Amino acid sequence: MDPPRWPPRGSWPVQLRLRGHTSAAYVAVEGWREASLRSCPEHGRGRCDFTRHGTYGRVRPAGTRIARYYCRTGRRTYSLLPDFLSSHLSGELDEVEALVAAVESAPSVSAALAGLRPEVELPGVARWVRRRRARVAAALLALVTLMPEALGPRPTVLALRGRLGTERALVKLRELGEVHLQKLPTPLGFAPPGRGVRSRGSARQHDVGAVPEEELPHAPQRSD
Repeated sequence: MDPPRWPPRGSWPVQLRLRGHTSAAYVAVEGWREASLRSCPEHGRGRCDFTRHGTYGRVRPAGTRIARYYCRTGRRTYSLLPDFLSSHLSGELDEVEALVAAVESAPSVSAALAGLRPEVELPGVARWVRRRRARVAAALLALVTLMPEALGPRPTVLALRGRLGTERALVKLRELGEVHLQKLPTPLGFAPPGRGVRSRGSARQHDVGAVPEEELPHAPQRSD
């Protein structure tokens, strides 16, 4: 397997996987305090000026903080992201998985979107869901291509839940595909936005403007 490819010096901070913990346990025991990165991922032990660099907070789950380190030689920051958290996206991987699974199992996209984010207009909700689906789809397609014997041929959340025997397929896939995480798109992988592998049709993940008519959910319009 190919080793991780680190971004150019001074660019986007690098995320690394922190194993174990549920969200509740991590916050309760302040897991960021015991999180440890013993040596610089790029230079190794004692070959650079590598030091702990405090923590930063996440909006959700409330009270969550992330441990980070800094390599002065490489001018690069490394953060230790717990498995339960989404990468570069607020909240937990389980939340993203539940959303994608609901869309996959719904009779239509309109049915899946019903009741989601009532504070947002329907075109915005459709765009919000489409971005998450596109990123997850790209990551699953890449992993199924790279690991066909372990994951089977179908790059969907529902198929992989059955294959892996778990309702937390994305968390399990982060473990199984650890060596590929630096190349996989968020929120499963750690590639900075715009640098991860993409599935067909996902090149424009951050669409702006009106949603095409065929992508709009056909549900009753809400009145403000």
